[in-house]
Amino acid sequence: MRWDRLFEDFEAQLEAERRLDLELEVADRTRRERATRGLQGRLVDLLGCDVDARVAGGARASGVVVQVGQDWVILEAPAAATAVAVASLVPFHALRVLTPGGSGRRGPADGAPQVSRRFGLGHALRGLSRDRVAVRLQDIDGRVLTGTIDGVGADLVELSEHPLDVPRRREHVVAVRWVPFAALAMVTRG
Repeated sequence: MRWDRLFEDFEAQLEAERRLDLELEVADRTRRERATRGLQGRLVDLLGCDVDARVAGGARASGVVVQVGQDWVILEAPAAATAVAVASLVPFHALRVLTPGGSGRRGPADGAPQVSRRFGLGHALRGLSRDRVAVRLQDIDGRVLTGTIDGVGADLVELSEHPLDVPRRREHVVAVRWVPFAALAMVTRG
């Protein structure tokens, strides 16, 4: 009988050691995985989820993560009763603080477009230029410009500045501004 108890005690100790080793291995793997995942990977995990973002220049953007690119994210704020949803493109370099689950909802939203893109900021901005949509462009100092993106270079945006409520016509253009990508904090469709 004493031998049985002794062997049971040894088996229990071995099992406890195996369990501890497994827990330590899982914790180590989790730490390693977290250490290798950057902002893009974490934002891809949040596709369809609400986030609150504080952006350079003091701006705030809240909404559902609908697209993530190499170096940018699009957050779509819910539509008001009569307005359309507002989408903001935020370059990673302008993000200051992100809070997942900003308005309480966690997990992919039903029917929300969920896309991860491989292209960079310039390509995303060229899409806005091609569509000729009026935009609000906020720089990292908090200054807001409105107008139409006429062109996108390798590292800058060419914006024809005009009020949002008028179409881009020569007589409405106040100035042409060149804004380096490094100075962009957020671009919101008119």
